[in-house]
Amino acid sequence: MSESSEKTPAKNSNKGKATPKRKEAVAKTKVNSITAPVTAASKSRDKSALRAARAEARAAYMRGDENALPPRDKGPVKRFVRDYVDSRKTIGEYFLPAIMVVLVLTLIPNRGVQLLAILFMYAVMLYSIVSGFFFARKIRNIVTERFPNEPTKGLGMYGFLRSTQMRRMRAPAPQVDRGSKK
Repeated sequence: MSESSEKTPAKNSNKGKATPKRKEAVAKTKVNSITAPVTAASKSRDKSALRAARAEARAAYMRGDENALPPRDKGPVKRFVRDYVDSRKTIGEYFLPAIMVVLVLTLIPNRGVQLLAILFMYAVMLYSIVSGFFFARKIRNIVTERFPNEPTKGLGMYGFLRSTQMRRMRAPAPQVDRGSKK
C-alpha cells in the first residue's frame, strides 16, 4: 500500500457539513432583544443613569479616592508625591499665565516690547525646565528615604508634570494646603 493512496482527513476540516445560510449566521451574532432598550423612555433613563455613574466616578477621582484612581495615580507613593507637589509653589504652575501676558505684550506694535516679552517667555521656560529637573531629583531622593523598597522610576517626571499645572486645574484635586509640611 502506498502512502499516496492513503488520505488522512484534516483535523479542523469542516467538510461534510453544509455552509450556513446568511440568515443563520446573522442570527448567531444578533444582540438579544431582551437586553436592548425598547422605548425612548427606557433609553433616556439608561442614559441618565450612565451620566450619573460617570459624574460619581469623576467626583471620586477628583476627591482622590484610591479605588477611583487610574493605575497611573494609585498607591501611597504617588499620593505622597502629589501631596509634596501640592504643598509647594513652583514656577511651572505660573508658566501658562506668564505666556498669556507675553501673548498680550506681543500685540503691542512696539518692537522693543515684543522682543522683551519673547525673551521673558524663553527665560521663564528655561528656568521652569531647570528648576523642574532639580525638583524631580529632589522628589526621587525623598521618596527613596521615605519608601526604601519602592521603585522611583517615573516619579520625578510625575511630580514635575503635576507641578507645571495650575493648582486648581490639577486632577486629582490637591488634598493639602500650600505650605503644609510633607
